Amino acid sequence: MSILKTLSILSVSLLIAAGLSACEKKGAAEKAGEKIDKAVDKVQDAVNPKGPMEKAGEKIDETVDKTKDAVKK
Repeated sequence: MSILKTLSILSVSLLIAAGLSACEKKGAAEKAGEKIDKAVDKVQDAVNPKGPMEKAGEKIDETVDKTKDAVKK
């Protein structure tokens, strides 16, 4: 994967995470959707492994999500 594509994915992911920080509590449908997304990601990872920059971006997204959830409680 090219560096430009990786940085683009990382940038979009961070923007989405920042945009979602304004959202309120997650509903049942959103939680179910996240579980489906994670399952799809696992299948995609098995077929097409991710590079180190993409993995780092995902870790940042996960940390942002956990921080948002902790602040809301």
